[in-house]
Amino acid sequence: MRPSMPPFTALLHTANSALRLGRALETLLPCAEVLIVDHNSTDATLRIAREHGARIVPRNRRSTAYFDLEQARYDWILCLDPSESITEALQATLFEWSLMPVESTRNTSSFSCFVREQIAGNWHIQPASETRLVPRNWTRWNGLLPAYDPSSSVLEGELVRLAYP
Repeated sequence: MRPSMPPFTALLHTANSALRLGRALETLLPCAEVLIVDHNSTDATLRIAREHGARIVPRNRRSTAYFDLEQARYDWILCLDPSESITEALQATLFEWSLMPVESTRNTSSFSCFVREQIAGNWHIQPASETRLVPRNWTRWNGLLPAYDPSSSVLEGELVRLAYP
């Protein structure tokens, strides 16, 4: 029997994200761990994160994206914004990914997915996929999310980004 892919961590940065966080956390079933890096929330964000079994790490001024990755228990990290959730199709893909043999992704540096975004009451699919599933040693960032990697493998399914709770 070939070894399957290792479990992975979902990483979300929060800052008073209570109105959106629950929806995001409810969709993260394929993730073995949910890690919240909190930026001094004063609303119900931390309570909601705990209710969903997330592990919470406070973000301090000296923290870096690399520090955040080091807090994860697993070597692959799915990075999300609290206003995003994963569709059932992406959930299924991630469950399938976790069953793939390790050697099938040995030459893959990262994985990406398309984002369906709510803008002014309408849905738009972003024209390019966004890199979101990265290894722990990832070094390229665009703010709190991984920078685009043109060589990433595109996963089936989408992230849904909601403009309002």
